[in-house]
Amino acid sequence: MGRSIPLRLWLVVLLRAVVAVAQPRTAPEQSASHYLETIRRQPLLVLAFLREMPKGGDLHNHLAGAIYAESWIRFAAEEGLCVDRATSIALAPPCDNSCDALASKPAVACSGHDQKLYDTLIDQWSMRNWVRGHESGHDHFFATFGKFNLASVNHVGESIAEAAQRAASDHVQYLELMHTADGLNAAELGAKLGWDQGNTPRTDSSGLSQLDFVAMRDRLLAGGLPGIVHSTRQRLDKDEAEMRKTLACGTAAAAPGCAVTVRYLYQVLRGLPPEDVFAQIVLGFELASADPRFVGLNLVMAEDWYVPMRDFDLHMRMLDYLHGMYPKVHISLHAGELAMGLVPPDGLSFHIRESVEVGHAERIGHGVDVMNERDPVGLLHEIAQRKVLVEICLTSNESILGVKENEHPLPVYRKYGVPVALATDDEGVSRSDMTHEYARAVEIYKLSYLDLKGMVRESLQHSFLPGASLWAETQQFRAVAACEADVTHQGKTSAACQNFLDGSEKARAQWQLEKDFVKFERGFCR
Repeated sequence: MGRSIPLRLWLVVLLRAVVAVAQPRTAPEQSASHYLETIRRQPLLVLAFLREMPKGGDLHNHLAGAIYAESWIRFAAEEGLCVDRATSIALAPPCDNSCDALASKPAVACSGHDQKLYDTLIDQWSMRNWVRGHESGHDHFFATFGKFNLASVNHVGESIAEAAQRAASDHVQYLELMHTADGLNAAELGAKLGWDQGNTPRTDSSGLSQLDFVAMRDRLLAGGLPGIVHSTRQRLDKDEAEMRKTLACGTAAAAPGCAVTVRYLYQVLRGLPPEDVFAQIVLGFELASADPRFVGLNLVMAEDWYVPMRDFDLHMRMLDYLHGMYPKVHISLHAGELAMGLVPPDGLSFHIRESVEVGHAERIGHGVDVMNERDPVGLLHEIAQRKVLVEICLTSNESILGVKENEHPLPVYRKYGVPVALATDDEGVSRSDMTHEYARAVEIYKLSYLDLKGMVRESLQHSFLPGASLWAETQQFRAVAACEADVTHQGKTSAACQNFLDGSEKARAQWQLEKDFVKFERGFCR
């Protein structure tokens, strides 16, 4: 008589059977998964695999930081700009008449036949060849923007085109670009109006009350902000027309970037004075309410700098008040882009929690210092329950903060069920792209194909595209009833599913992603 099977083993077998039913795996998906495992120790083959893999959305991408230095040099030369040879800062003309190496303010165009100048500009306008020494990666990174900034002013359309084209080459179908689209006009209006009728700036920002927010918003709306909304939308019309022209969209020669869906998060510069920041935040809410191309807003600039640290609580209270006025506008916030030693320990203890609980963040950018927050495990449970996605930027976190490998909280977020998605942050300055972000994740954290596929799906699930999701739940990624059979079999779309897709831009993007996955995975069925 054989030995009886222990109850515990029966339960394990039963659980596996349930999971197998809940997670039907197609043969092509299994083939793609198996192939990745066979090449895992061959980085170049992994890179080729990941290059072709659909990657959904890039939700954390600064437009200015997405552009490679070679493009900034070309734009600067076209504008006739000069460069300070000592600092590598682009300057307005007139330039020195000579391209001689002794010229202190040569034209940027001189770099076309001066390889040393060309190389210096690339190194100073990006992280290329940066070596830890007298200048930290953090300081070198943030200094680049002030050096090439003048070259970016008249080339926004071409910049959008470059970002879209690179996304297409990475098989990224959706971009949310952070963009200060008004050229700081709102900040200038805030500075002009000030916080009170006497136009006397407050020196103690923590003393600003809820009543200040009400009065300041009213004064902004009466003092010219609607005009800035209008002019910003017109400016974006022009920039997007230039983008389509650059990519030849609508012609037989259309570039792949034309197929990438691009939306914008209005980018607030939080290192400015409180009245400037508040005006920008109001503009962000107004733009997202008026123009569907703006799907939300975000606050940017180095989190450890003096003003962002001093005013962090104030900024969250601004968002809390304005969220009440514009409850449908989406908010994603940089929080926890910090590391031990960069700020005092108490500065690491609350930014993520406060961004979610007070600032109403639906997504968190970076979240690197999460385990230094008060009650970190409780916070992880909270953001998992709230379904707050964390935008993971591996290359950026290593180069700016020095946080990498086991020091990075990506595995911790995944352990506690927090949704995550990989993002590029500033791929031009960092000299990276989305494919290499995935390659880092596979190499360092040994993620499986199904792990990657789940993260890709999460990127579109937590995008700020309007409409209902294709997914009824995202533990197993089970489709809504109308499309459940269609997603499983990927045949002709049923009438019920097509009707559902017609009513949701988000669901249509997710449906396209599933089609792309099917096409990709079938290539591994041999």
